[in-house]
Amino acid sequence: MSLENNPLKQYFRRPAIYLKLPSLGKMYDSGVVDLPENSELPIYPMTAIDEITARTPDALFNGAAMVDIMKSCVPNIKNPWAINSVDLDAILIAIRSASGGGELTITSECPSCKEIAEYSLNLISVLTYLKAGDYEKELVINDLTIKFKPLTYKEMTDASVGQIELQRAYNLLESEEDPATKTAKMQETLRLIIEITMKVLSKTIAYIKTPSAFVDQTDYILDFLKNSDKNNFNIIRDHNAKLKEESSLKPLEVKCMHCQHQYQQVYTLDTSNFFG
Repeated sequence: MSLENNPLKQYFRRPAIYLKLPSLGKMYDSGVVDLPENSELPIYPMTAIDEITARTPDALFNGAAMVDIMKSCVPNIKNPWAINSVDLDAILIAIRSASGGGELTITSECPSCKEIAEYSLNLISVLTYLKAGDYEKELVINDLTIKFKPLTYKEMTDASVGQIELQRAYNLLESEEDPATKTAKMQETLRLIIEITMKVLSKTIAYIKTPSAFVDQTDYILDFLKNSDKNNFNIIRDHNAKLKEESSLKPLEVKCMHCQHQYQQVYTLDTSNFFG
């Protein structure tokens, strides 16, 4: 029996919204996203299986759950692991909105009166201002020309897992009673944190051009960062941070319901409860 002939096919889910990626799909190699002529990706609501997947802690931790959900709800995405950080928030928001979760509740403490309250954020409105940083513009430091790129979902997940594991190891140091052993372990943990930070930064660099060479090998770039002087390293780090900020969610404008104080509340899309 062929499922292609299923008479119930006309009742299958249909796209609920259409999404134009902040990157406009310009940053991907072929085979990552099948971009329609109008550049708008059809977004389908989550299925019951997707809902269960979204509540699987281990799968969320290693990124597998989000990969499965993206494949299900955005079939034009052929390789979810290669989706970059510029587009990820927009895709997650679009999937939640298509599944009937167009409002996000944010808990916030007023910095003036210290009262805690809940505020509602319209996610569709968030999609209207999400944009990509200017990754086409190169950074020039003396005779070095540096081109940046956003991290992929795979790179983001690997970095997050590594940082969480290191944080756990750091927390365990509190139970170490010997001062000398504790200091040594703490220094080693801090060294590993710096190592991960450098590795992540190296993956945000597409290439470095010198007067005599074009370098796009990540190992060479990481070696350069480790041996770069402090000023150059800080310029590179800060430039990447600026690009990331330009592509990130903007803070929510809040007016305290208790004292009417107006302020900005930073928020993130925590996948552990975003689809809950």
